[in-house]
Amino acid sequence: MIEKMKFLSITGPKNDFDRVVKKYLTNYDIHLENALSELSTSYNLKPFIEHNPYRELLAKSEELIKKLEVTDYTTKELTSLEDATDIINSTNALLIDLNTRKKELKAQRNHCSELLHQIERFRHLDYDMKKIMNLKFIKFRFGKISNEFYTRFAKYVYDNLNTVFYVSDRDKDYVWGIYFVPDVDSVKTDAIYASMHFERIKLPNEYEGTPEESYVSISRKIDQINYELNDIYAEIKEILKQRTEQILFAHHTLSTMNRNFDVRKMAACTREKGKNDVFYIICGWISERDSVDLLKEADQDVNVYCICDDGQEDIKLEPPTKLRNIKLFKPFEMFIKMYGLPAYNEIDPTSFVAITYSLIFGIMFGDVGQGLSLVIGGFLLYRFKKMNIAAIIATAGIFSTLFGFMYGSIFGFEDVIPHLWLQPMHNVMTVLLTAVGFGTVLILIAMIINIINSIKAMDWGKVFFDTNGIAGLIFYGAVIACVVLVATGHTLPATIILILFFAIPLLLIFFKEPLTHLLQKKSHIFPEHKAMFFVESIFELFEVLLSYVTNTISFLRVGAFALSHAAMMGVVMLLAGVETANPNIFILIFGNIFVAGMEGLIVGIQVLRLEYYEMFSRFYRGTGKEFKPYKN
Repeated sequence: MIEKMKFLSITGPKNDFDRVVKKYLTNYDIHLENALSELSTSYNLKPFIEHNPYRELLAKSEELIKKLEVTDYTTKELTSLEDATDIINSTNALLIDLNTRKKELKAQRNHCSELLHQIERFRHLDYDMKKIMNLKFIKFRFGKISNEFYTRFAKYVYDNLNTVFYVSDRDKDYVWGIYFVPDVDSVKTDAIYASMHFERIKLPNEYEGTPEESYVSISRKIDQINYELNDIYAEIKEILKQRTEQILFAHHTLSTMNRNFDVRKMAACTREKGKNDVFYIICGWISERDSVDLLKEADQDVNVYCICDDGQEDIKLEPPTKLRNIKLFKPFEMFIKMYGLPAYNEIDPTSFVAITYSLIFGIMFGDVGQGLSLVIGGFLLYRFKKMNIAAIIATAGIFSTLFGFMYGSIFGFEDVIPHLWLQPMHNVMTVLLTAVGFGTVLILIAMIINIINSIKAMDWGKVFFDTNGIAGLIFYGAVIACVVLVATGHTLPATIILILFFAIPLLLIFFKEPLTHLLQKKSHIFPEHKAMFFVESIFELFEVLLSYVTNTISFLRVGAFALSHAAMMGVVMLLAGVETANPNIFILIFGNIFVAGMEGLIVGIQVLRLEYYEMFSRFYRGTGKEFKPYKN
C-alpha cells in the first residue's frame, strides 16, 4: 500500500535553524522540497544563503580518510565540533612537514629516474662525461639512429665525413651512440646526420665520471630516496593508526554538520513586515503516522511553528510515493521500482505482483524437490546477503513446491508421490486451457484495478470508454462468457443481449475521444479532421480486438512451460536410465541442477514479462516520485 502523506512546513527564527535540522529532520522521515519553488505564490521569500564553514574542514578530513587503512567503516557516533576541528587540524599539522618532505623526495626521485633513463643506453662509453661536456673545439652529439639508416650511413657516407661515431648500445631497431666532429665542420656534419634520421638526445651536465659510474651513482641515490620515503610512509602510517578512531568520528561529525548545513539550499527566508527578525521556512512531505508525533513534539517547542495538511488544495503539489507492505511482500517492491513507482493516487500493485508472480511461477515450475531447493537457497542468500531477489526466489520456490504436490513431481520423478490434481504430460489440453482461463481472470482483475485507478485520478473518459475501462471490461467479459457457454454446450443469450454487451461497448471505445470531450464539456466534441478520426479509430479498434486475443493467448506459455518442465525432466530420466537396474546418479543430479538453473531463470523472466506486458500495461502508469527522507 501507499502511505498517506502530509505536506509539512516548519518555520522559526533563522539563528535556530541548525538546532531544528538536527532535532527534527534527523529524527523523522521527511522528504524535503525546495521551499522557493513549492511556495512560489508566497511573497517576500528569499534564498537561504550563508557561507558553509564546514566544507574546507570536511575536505581535509576526506583526504585523511583516503590514507587510513580502513576499507569498510560505519559509525554513528558524533563528537563535538570543537573536538572534530581539533583532531583534523592537529593531524594535518603533524603530517604537513612529512608530506612536504615526501613531495620533495618524490620530485628528486623522478628527476633521478629521468637521468638514469637518459644515460642507460650510453653506459658502455668509457670516458668521463664532464670532459666530454667541456670540449671546446670538438662538438659532440648523443643520440640514436635506426639500424636501416645506420647500415647505409656506415657503408656509403661515414668514410667521407670528418667525424667519429662511437656505438654504445644497440637492439633490433636502433643503434645508440655519440659522434664527434670538429667545430668548423659541425653544421655540415649535423645536416648529414639529420638526413640519416639521427635522433639527437640532449643529456644534462649533471653526470659525474663515466656513464657507467653515473648510472651506478644515480641508482644508489634512488635507493636512498626510496629508503627515506619508506621511513616517511611508516611515520605517517603510525600517526594515522594512533588517530584512526578519532578521525572517523571527526569525519562523521563534519559530514553530518555539512549535510545539515546544506539543508539551507532547500529552505527559504522571510522577514516579518516592519521588523528586522528573519525567519526560515522548511517544507516537505511526512507520512501521516509520523506527523502526529512530530506535531506533538513541535507543540512543546516555543521557537518552532509547524503546519501539516494533505497538500491537495494546491494541484501543483505532487506527494512522493512511500510504499509500505508486509515483510513477505516487501522484496517484490524491487519489480515495482524497476518498472516505475506508482503515482500517489494509484493503487500499489506490490501485493498483486507478489501473489500472481509466485502463483504463475509455481504453475510453470512445479516440482517438490527443486522447489524446496529454491526455498532453501533463496532463504540462505537472503539471510546472509539481504538480497531481495533471493527472497523472491524463496517465495516462488514455495509455490513451486505446492504445485509439485499438485503435479506429483519430485526431482522429476512422477511415480514417487501421488498427484493431487493432474500430471501435465498426461493432461496437455487441460493444462493449456486452464492456463488461458487463469490468464483471462488476471486480465479482468487488471481491468478492474485500472477502473479504480482512473476513478481516483478522476479520469472519467478512461473510466467509462477505455479499452481497459468499463466498456472494455463488459466487452471482454461478455466474449469470455460466450466462449465458456459454447465450450460447455450451453445456449448463447438472445441477440439483443449480445448486441448490448458487444456492440455498445465497442461503440463507446470507438468514440472514446469525443465522448471524453463531452464529459469534460469542451467546446469541440469531434476533432477538426473528422475523416482522419474515423480512419484512425477503425484501425485502433481493430488493434484493440487483436490485443484482446493475443494477450489472452499469451497465457498459453504458462501451461507450455509446465509441460516443458515435465518434458525436460523426462529427458533427464531417460539419459540417467532410471528404468534400468543401475541408474546413473551423476546424470540425475546434474540434470536436476541444469534444469532447475536454466528453466528457473527462463520462467522467472517469462513471469515478469507477463506481469509487465499483459497486466501492468492495462492499469499501471508508474509515474510516481520516490519518497527520499532527508535522514537517509
